[in-house]
Amino acid sequence: MHNEPPDQARTAVAGPHSATAAPLGQEQEPLSGGLKQRHLTMLGLGGVIGAGLFVGSGAGIAVAGPGIVVSYLVAGALAMCVMRMLGEMSAAMPASGAFSVHAERALGRWAGFTVGWLYWFMLVVVLAVEATGAATIAHGWVPSVPQWTWVLIFMVVFTGVNLAAVKNFGEFEFWFAALKVAAIVLFLALGLLAILGLLPDTDPVGLTNLTGHGGFLPHGWEGVVSGVLAVVFAFGGLEVVTIAAAESDDPARSVARAVRSAVFRILFFYVGSMLVIVTVLPWTAQQAGLSPYVTVLDSIGVPSAGTVMNIVVFVALLSALNANLYGSSRMVFSLAERGEAPKALLRVDRGGVPRRAVLASVAFGFVSVLLNLKWPDTVFLYMLNAVGAVLLFVWALIAVSQLRLRRRIEREAPERLVLKMWAFPWLTWAALAGMAAVLVLMLTDDGTRSQVLWSAGATAVVLVCAGVRELMERREA
Repeated sequence: MHNEPPDQARTAVAGPHSATAAPLGQEQEPLSGGLKQRHLTMLGLGGVIGAGLFVGSGAGIAVAGPGIVVSYLVAGALAMCVMRMLGEMSAAMPASGAFSVHAERALGRWAGFTVGWLYWFMLVVVLAVEATGAATIAHGWVPSVPQWTWVLIFMVVFTGVNLAAVKNFGEFEFWFAALKVAAIVLFLALGLLAILGLLPDTDPVGLTNLTGHGGFLPHGWEGVVSGVLAVVFAFGGLEVVTIAAAESDDPARSVARAVRSAVFRILFFYVGSMLVIVTVLPWTAQQAGLSPYVTVLDSIGVPSAGTVMNIVVFVALLSALNANLYGSSRMVFSLAERGEAPKALLRVDRGGVPRRAVLASVAFGFVSVLLNLKWPDTVFLYMLNAVGAVLLFVWALIAVSQLRLRRRIEREAPERLVLKMWAFPWLTWAALAGMAAVLVLMLTDDGTRSQVLWSAGATAVVLVCAGVRELMERREA
């Protein structure tokens, strides 16, 4: 039993200008250091393996056909570049705010404020989709329990996980990610055996399904581009590993190892899965609303394939829910450290958990869930559109920050560059150009234009808030 209230046990010592005023290096984080290397490594592998891959990939196949493999290569290469940039900066300057702190150091307080709050808003809105999706699956299994009850159960359970020691979060994510990785590895193995005709009642497939039914690019390169727009956001989530690195035992070395081990494996899982799917079956065999993984497993005779994949998707959604609660609480805590959020959120307990930051994120998460359950096609849809392209804005600020900080690190602390961005600065500029191209393509697409416009509006609001805050501070000074 503690003799004092848990949220008053310890307060972070950080001034409002700490991130910019401090010399280049690693800040002393008041949070605990309970995450181990295996936690970060599995976070890096499992962080982006979610429902977007298991279910959402079907939309990409519908518009690109077998060319979806190229779409995933392009989108995956962009995401891997961002992850490498993040790894470079986080290994040199571990911080609970990760890229928000990096943006502040590189571009000024307005940038740290903007990217931090945009990312927090994105996580707590997407959290509602994940909670509702998991509740829908659970309600299908146990119809007697209302959907809203499942949502409440999940939110309460994962709030408890995030209020406990950070190692609990690490353990939950480790096993969640391990199950997802195991599911993909098993799928790839079964798919390869089916392609080679080594499974019972199967014949070698060859390349028939890749070259037939309209060819490898049935909708041309336009279909590949549409596929990129459909799948690029499935790679969101890789950022959490750099946020979590600040709470590991050896932040610089841990994040470098996690990024190195994750980069090519993630690309292999995504591209390998798509290659198996469009090789085993014609792309036209995919059914709208049904996971391509289920369609393939059914075709090769795996019993109860739908139930198996439902379980995997269910775990993937809960994993993302857990990770988003963690990421949002650490981001708003970091904002409070730098004077960009209420100072009351700086309270941490004896175990180094920012309980008020967790509760603040959960509170808004509950609001988002209620809006999703009550007004899914109106109020919540507007909120979801408002974060639709935010990930690309965040990635762009990460790239710009890396361009500026790399030179500074080389001058002031070259020994901290334990992980370097490939082909700097050319590949960073190429990645920025790729993000700009995706945004332009989204603006020209009727289905995604509203997301860019709403996200731009949300960004403008945050920028105005940043400007008003700086103006008020100048007047007070």
